[in-house]
This record gives sequence, structure tokens and C-alpha cells, in this order.
Amino acid sequence: MFRLAYVPGVTPAKWVNVWTERMPDVPLTLVTADVAEAVGLLRSGGADAAFVRLPVDRDGLSVIPLYVETTVVVVPKDHAVAAVEEVAVADLTDDEVLHPLDDVIEWAVRPGLPAFTRPDTTAQAVELVAAGTGLLLVPQSLARLHHRRDLTYRPVPDAPQSQVALAWPTDATTDLVEDFIGIVRGRTVNSSRGRTSAPSAEKPAQRQAQKPIRNGSGGRAALGNRKRKGRRPR
Repeated sequence: MFRLAYVPGVTPAKWVNVWTERMPDVPLTLVTADVAEAVGLLRSGGADAAFVRLPVDRDGLSVIPLYVETTVVVVPKDHAVAAVEEVAVADLTDDEVLHPLDDVIEWAVRPGLPAFTRPDTTAQAVELVAAGTGLLLVPQSLARLHHRRDLTYRPVPDAPQSQVALAWPTDATTDLVEDFIGIVRGRTVNSSRGRTSAPSAEKPAQRQAQKPIRNGSGGRAALGNRKRKGRRPR
């Protein structure tokens, strides 16, 4: 069995589907984890690998950065921001911006005005946005995860972004972990960079059979000798 953890907003379905096709005899179990819990889950042996959000404490971990997400601002549908295609951080100066305790974006300077409270989770922050008590900046995948019909979101191109990565304990890089790394990197089943498979017994024999053909004049001379030996005298 292979245990794969993932944080909110990450959709591992495409990699899981490839695993199921290639490794039908090895079940893959998905484990959901909060952003703050994912690394601890790896270190405690609760998962073999995990999709995490950077930065993380890399001590004892191997990490492969995968992709960076667009940051968006979540607003009520009747907010002025909803009328434009994208927003700059400076455009939010006069708005109250919620900063949940599980925020996954690292801010050097937080945008907008401080909201009246810091909700524990992004889900709670979304509820407060719907109640008209502030705006929220999150990676686009989290905006989609917490979608509501009374809310919308717009890209904020100049805001810091969140990066997703694959992580696993360095001292527990098993064959199954290597297999999953190969899938995430897009390697094919026969890729030489994936886990090494046992060579076929037929291949060396085939290479040896081809050697006389590649020997140039020596091969042609041997063929001529055979023809002369079989020629009848006149």
C-alpha cells in the first residue's frame, strides 16, 4: 500500500489515475492534511509522500517543487472588484482584508486594512467574506475549493504566490516512492530514469547475432568463402 497525503487545494487525481493504471496490485490511499500537519504526518510515518505548500521545514525531507499558483482576491459578487478583470494589491488599500491563521501566502506587508478578527481557517474566512466583513486573498485553487454562488474572485498578479511541492522523508525513499516520483515527473513506464527493471535475456543474444553484420569487409569475405566452397567445378 502507498499512502499519499495532500493539503487543501491540491487535486492529486491525475497522478492517482496513472498510479492505478501502472500499479494495479498496489493500493494507493489518500490522506487529507491541513497545511500545518502535512510535514508532521510524513515524519511520523503517517504518509509515504505528500503534496505540501512551500515553504516547509526541509530537515530530513526531500522536496520537489512542482508549480506556482495565481493569487486571487475573494469578494462578494456586488463588490466593486467584481467589475474588473484583475486587481493590484494597491487597489485593496482601503478594504479590510482577512488573514486566517492557516494562511498559505507569505506576506512581507499584509495588504489592505486589518480585519476585526483572525479566523482559524480559510473556510471560516470565506464565510466572513460572504457576510460582507472583509476580503480574502488565497491561491486560486482554494478559491475554487470554497466556491459559493454569492462570491467571486479576481487575480492579483503582483501579490506573493503559493508554490506546491512533493515531499517525502529522505531516509524512507522506497521503491514505491521512486515510482510515484516518476509519475509526478511525467516519466513513461520504460523511462531509464525510473526504477530500474531487470534486463530481458533476449536482448544480449540479439546484439551478439548482429555483430558479424557490422564487421564490414570481414563479414563480406566470410560470405564469399561460403559461396566458393559450394561452387561446382566445371
